[in-house]
Amino acid sequence: MKGHIRKRGTASWAIVLDIGRDASGKRRQKWHTVKGTKRDAERELARLVNEINIGAYVEPSVMPVCDYLERWLRDYAKSNVSAKTYERYNEIVRNSISPAIGSYALSKIRPLHIQAFYTEALTSGRKDGRGGLSAQTVLHFHRVLHKALDQAVKWQLLSRNPANAVEPPRPQRRQMRALDEGETAALLRLVNGSRLFLPVLLAVSTGMRRGEVLGLKWSDIDLKSGKAIVCRSLEQTKNGVSFKSPKTERGRRTVVIPGFAIEALNTHRAEHARQRLALGPDYNDQGLVCPRPDGTPWPPDGLSTAFSSLVRLADFDHVRFHDLRHSHASQLLRQGVHPKIVAERLGHSNIGITLDTYSHVLPGMQEDAAHRIDSTLRAAIDIAD
Repeated sequence: MKGHIRKRGTASWAIVLDIGRDASGKRRQKWHTVKGTKRDAERELARLVNEINIGAYVEPSVMPVCDYLERWLRDYAKSNVSAKTYERYNEIVRNSISPAIGSYALSKIRPLHIQAFYTEALTSGRKDGRGGLSAQTVLHFHRVLHKALDQAVKWQLLSRNPANAVEPPRPQRRQMRALDEGETAALLRLVNGSRLFLPVLLAVSTGMRRGEVLGLKWSDIDLKSGKAIVCRSLEQTKNGVSFKSPKTERGRRTVVIPGFAIEALNTHRAEHARQRLALGPDYNDQGLVCPRPDGTPWPPDGLSTAFSSLVRLADFDHVRFHDLRHSHASQLLRQGVHPKIVAERLGHSNIGITLDTYSHVLPGMQEDAAHRIDSTLRAAIDIAD
């Protein structure tokens, strides 16, 4: 197969591919646009010609959206997101997006088609026929589709992303459940003496995520200085559990542990050593702080199930394990700790995420700030008089 390059604009080139002849013997050509230098266009031409020669070339104009999404999952998502995220992307694509708009040609998909898909999902998208899906669920569909079509633009299969012109639904913000100091103390009393005690204690005292608590190893903790390095998380998928690194630089962080939690860790470590000796060779020592009784990783979903069962019996009002992280952050902010420090403890990529997530705590802080400036300025005015 052959092709050639034509200049289109200041930094734009047209690649014209000869892709054979049709049934009537008429010559067929396919055009691609490349933005950049002539060298960029030459490299892209060589790549496309090679794809034609090895049978890997698919004309964008005839590739169905469903085929493109499968290729995106295989060639991009699988190697660029965590196993859990990939599992979720795969489920959304195959169960929801492809059945709805997968038959359209990729180059022919329009904002109107995508908007109609969202509207139908909101009104009658449930598989059991009992009405529509939540706005939050459809927003997840939009995020996955938008990400996939963005990659199609980068791969030069589309000139623009049609999802940019679509208005996704705006779900109502879920009311966050954060325990106050008294409720936190009551919860710790409730779980004291059980396997849940240490995971709960670490979550409420450091703000670590569920997977970070379960991925923490003794080698990550300096009990003398009272510091822990958060450098991995335990993730659960249909294929089992595995460790993964933080997805951002801020996610890898050093957290100072409160004194009462250090004392509990010291006690737990001694008990942990006794259990290890009792089991002998049957103990699978992976150095984890919060493992299962045999030393193997505690699946995150198993921890959540055990926690939910216990708090339900104790009549705590709809508290999830993840809410312990919210509780830690909310309590720190109410006590006047700077949001930047809170963001660092939580591993947020920027302080804006912290301020946005915990804006419900700020009104009281605003009142406190007003009282403080009122006292300060009143004193200054009195001095001036």
